Amino acid sequence: MFSDEQLTENAFLGGRLSLLQPRSGYRAGVDPVLLASVVPARAGQSVLELGCGAGAAILSLLTRVAGMQAHGVELQPEYADLARRNAVQNDLLLDVTCADLSALPDALRQRRFDHVIANPPYYRSGAHSQARDLGRSVALGGDTPLATWVEVAARRLLPKGYLHIIQRTDRLPELITACEGRLGALEVLPLAARPGRAPDLVILRARKEGKSPFRLHAPKILHQGDRHTADVESYVAEIRAVLRDGAPLKWPDPR
Repeated sequence: MFSDEQLTENAFLGGRLSLLQPRSGYRAGVDPVLLASVVPARAGQSVLELGCGAGAAILSLLTRVAGMQAHGVELQPEYADLARRNAVQNDLLLDVTCADLSALPDALRQRRFDHVIANPPYYRSGAHSQARDLGRSVALGGDTPLATWVEVAARRLLPKGYLHIIQRTDRLPELITACEGRLGALEVLPLAARPGRAPDLVILRARKEGKSPFRLHAPKILHQGDRHTADVESYVAEIRAVLRDGAPLKWPDPR
């Protein structure tokens, strides 16, 4: 487990959430916060995060939506322990299971959830094998195929439940293929750093027993201007509200 000297304490959501993170290792950025912001959850519902790390995504969601039942699964024991500590220090209720998501314990395999969220490794296994820190290497380049993440999520969802997953754009075809026969009503929300830039990331929404046709939305732009000109925050107002005020990021209305 991490000692106190190995950790930093970082503010998220404008200070509404405080997370312990390793000084050297995988550290959460804005991606898990953006993932949490798009989930249409409400009090009384349940949520499962696959690969919860230190809890940035699921605890961001619990900070925004009070009264949810929440469970996280994390492969690495030291990060599972951090997620538990972070939940306690923020007075949030979160159960955390340390397990491989492809070999969940029986008790968890008997449960179903209204929402499943996931921020799988962005790179295929081995892409970050030279990373000095094992935790960061596993977080960025895991061994578990994206198809397994989607299959496990689909099995854990209640009928009409939602999966939200954030991933690199170049791996979107894998995600869509993995959903076939398991989840429907697919929607894709691209995330572009600046106007005119190709989206580096996408958030995929899929629904258990969903029947609506596939929808590809216009990109959400994260930063103002076409390039970085100064060492100051440049988020557009909508994204700033998500990151600093804990606001939800709304999906475009159907047309």
